[in-house]
Amino acid sequence: MKKIIISILLTASSAIFAQQDAMYTQYMFNMLAVNPAYAGSRDVLSLTALYRNQWVGLPGAPKTLTFSADMPLANEKLGLGLQVSNDAIGVFNVFGANASLAYRIRFEKSTLAFGMNAGLTQFQANLQDVGISDDPAFGNNINKTLPNIGAGVFWSNDRFYVGLSLPKLLNSPLSGSYVPRLVGGINSDAKFRAQQFRHAFLMAGYVINISDLVKFKPSILVKMVTGAPIQMDLNANVYFYDKIGIGLSYRSLDAPSILLEWQATEQFRIGYAFDWTTKVNNFGFAKAMSHEIMLRYEMGFNKAKVLTPRYF
Repeated sequence: MKKIIISILLTASSAIFAQQDAMYTQYMFNMLAVNPAYAGSRDVLSLTALYRNQWVGLPGAPKTLTFSADMPLANEKLGLGLQVSNDAIGVFNVFGANASLAYRIRFEKSTLAFGMNAGLTQFQANLQDVGISDDPAFGNNINKTLPNIGAGVFWSNDRFYVGLSLPKLLNSPLSGSYVPRLVGGINSDAKFRAQQFRHAFLMAGYVINISDLVKFKPSILVKMVTGAPIQMDLNANVYFYDKIGIGLSYRSLDAPSILLEWQATEQFRIGYAFDWTTKVNNFGFAKAMSHEIMLRYEMGFNKAKVLTPRYF
């Protein structure tokens, strides 16, 4: 059991200091987390909560909770957004709060938005609790709050979207010490300085009418961050009667997923994602499962806007 715990903690050290932004399978319902220009794009006050329980049953496995709110302002020429999140994995805990502002240019059939975000991220790492006294990398705890800024662009209408964002532009050091770099899941002699890394995201999606009752939406999210491989989320969702959605997703280097959606009322939406991964098998573990639940409630300034189906 101790070997399992230490292996997960070493994995966590690589994840926290490389791909630091929390991972979401249902990112298409939480795009404010990856692109500040998304703020206000649904044309109503939109409240979204998402909880992710990753690698269920493994000690120290990641658990993520996030809440976001966004709305249009000034005759929908501006978008305002706020997001708070907490990501816990092993002895690591990352809490973040970000505010986003988007300037929206309306065309006849689409909207082009430019966004900026600013916020704080608090990193906590109780490395001394690991109990590896002979490794100096685990000799001191880390507790640091760092500011960051970001920017993005988002072009969309009711049927498509495409966006590019850098939600973290600053590379700020977390400590003056170094942490071990994992090579093939093994703690190697190569080390690097713990710091925030610059993140970049490219996203796109399109809704295709199969019939009056069936819609098909392929989408993609490309994640790029210093110190980690490029990762892609490939998704395919089918919607029936604009009420029920069923989809498949594949995250490169990690896991396939099943997605379910239900538009319970005109304003309330529920989403669920189930992932299974063999990535942790590098440590001899069995296949691990992850669960993700999304709740969205929207309050429209004009009820007609809420009645119009939105797929992202």
